[in-house]
Amino acid sequence: MKLERFYKKAVEIGIANDLRGPEEIKRILEDEAEKAKDLKDEDRKFQDKDRLFNPFADTRVLTGDLGTDVHKVMVGIDIDTAELLLARTLNEAAGPKIDLVVGHHPMGSAQVQLFDVMKLQAKLLALYGVSISVAEQLMERRIGEIERRLLPINATREVDAARILGLPLMCIHTAADNCVTNYLVRLFEREKPARLKDLLKLLRAIPEYEKASVLQMPPKIFAGAENASCGKIIVEMTGGTEGAKDIYDKLAGSGVSTIVGMHMSEEHLANAKKASLNVVIAGHISSDVLGLNLLFDELEKEERFEFVGLSGFERIRR
Repeated sequence: MKLERFYKKAVEIGIANDLRGPEEIKRILEDEAEKAKDLKDEDRKFQDKDRLFNPFADTRVLTGDLGTDVHKVMVGIDIDTAELLLARTLNEAAGPKIDLVVGHHPMGSAQVQLFDVMKLQAKLLALYGVSISVAEQLMERRIGEIERRLLPINATREVDAARILGLPLMCIHTAADNCVTNYLVRLFEREKPARLKDLLKLLRAIPEYEKASVLQMPPKIFAGAENASCGKIIVEMTGGTEGAKDIYDKLAGSGVSTIVGMHMSEEHLANAKKASLNVVIAGHISSDVLGLNLLFDELEKEERFEFVGLSGFERIRR
């Protein structure tokens, strides 16, 4: 499979698993097309053309020829110069070469644009009954905070290293996070766990969470008791990074009882507890691995790849 097809197929899978639905994605892409039409000639060189087909600003090919044939892929949750040097070392040995390095967490231009995908969270909150105006205004403040936080970072370190080493590099973030979110939403809708201990049992039966549990990083209850009723469950696992810290009373008011997330800061957790919400943290890296594996399962329906997993990732096929 060519790198361009690998990339575009990953985006297509992310779109198919996006809880906002195809009409909302279509509207986003149409808006980008309209913006492109209105660009002045002097601004066109700054245009991110991928936005015309890719609604996830944190999922990008960062370096490499899109015509590259991809057979063997190194995948890590975080990719740094050390992982890239390892890929180069492996490529100097006998055997099939690594054609592509994939990181989950964004790097380069995808990292500095991470704030853009956070708009997704407002739409998801609205699906659970929070007023869209309230959700958008709370998220707008949080998005501004994250944008300012990202501006001073040295975002091109890994991309520069990959370019010098001659390695194609990409990251798949929200596209994969959509997969784990959709998967867990459907699981809970189907199985209808009554109590938090039933929800934990469902999570721990999933191979990625089972492995994390063996490594002493299991899904855990952060707020609530094992026998507490799950009630209405929201899965908070996509949309770039942690959302607005002031949203929890609005969620409780919309009828949500339980939040299932990858991780949660102390301040966010304190606010969730104040709103009397149950909080179950499934695990950060394990949830990222599950999202990538679900995406690769779909990708491999078209062509089988050889995977080299590191930096927290292990390929588990279903």
